[in-house]
Amino acid sequence: MTVLKTEHLTKRFKKIVAVSDLNLQIEEGEVFGFLGPNGSGKSTTIGMVLGLIAPTHGRIELFGRDIKDDLSSVWPRVGVAMENPPFYPYLSGWDNLKIFSQILGDNAGARMEEVLDTVKLSSRARDKFGTYSQGMKQRLALAYALLSDPRFLILDEPTNGLDPVGMREMRELILRLKEEGKTIFLSSHLLSEVEQVCDHIGIVKEGRLVTQGRVDDLTSEIGLEKLFLKAIEEG
Repeated sequence: MTVLKTEHLTKRFKKIVAVSDLNLQIEEGEVFGFLGPNGSGKSTTIGMVLGLIAPTHGRIELFGRDIKDDLSSVWPRVGVAMENPPFYPYLSGWDNLKIFSQILGDNAGARMEEVLDTVKLSSRARDKFGTYSQGMKQRLALAYALLSDPRFLILDEPTNGLDPVGMREMRELILRLKEEGKTIFLSSHLLSEVEQVCDHIGIVKEGRLVTQGRVDDLTSEIGLEKLFLKAIEEG
């Protein structure tokens, strides 16, 4: 099943073309790496997929439904962990999740202990968010993304700012979620991490998709770093 599909997706901000004619297709169970230098349109693309930014042109399908007409029905199946999660620093991790679980409704509150255990934060759940390390903050963001038990996860720079131990823990967690059947859209600039967890990748430059395919196929002759640099230089 196709989880995410974009067709000729374009976004213009006056004279600036942030995303241009973007065609992506992500199948169920994949970990898809979305790569590109700063300012390449990754965040704008995520904003459009989430329905936060209106496309200038093109269409977006989630689980086979056009989000322009039916976003509310597919939204519960999508979990999002952003690079800078909007948590309250003076509240505990537990209390932050509790607030967001009330917004999500349904059974989100009943899953708090489970998701905190999944991201290995149970022992620090009652500590204030402001005391968390960067890695713990990223894991709490992922715990929030998992509250609704989504089938599709969008992770924006989940390893950014982490030390090697934190990167390894996040990498192991992503692979575990994949084994559980989650489909993951991973936006990142850390090529070594992407190469270890992703099945497919798409590389964008100035809003245009310049390379897309299976990681094994694209990197069979050259490593991901060389492939990325070549795609950016020639794209």
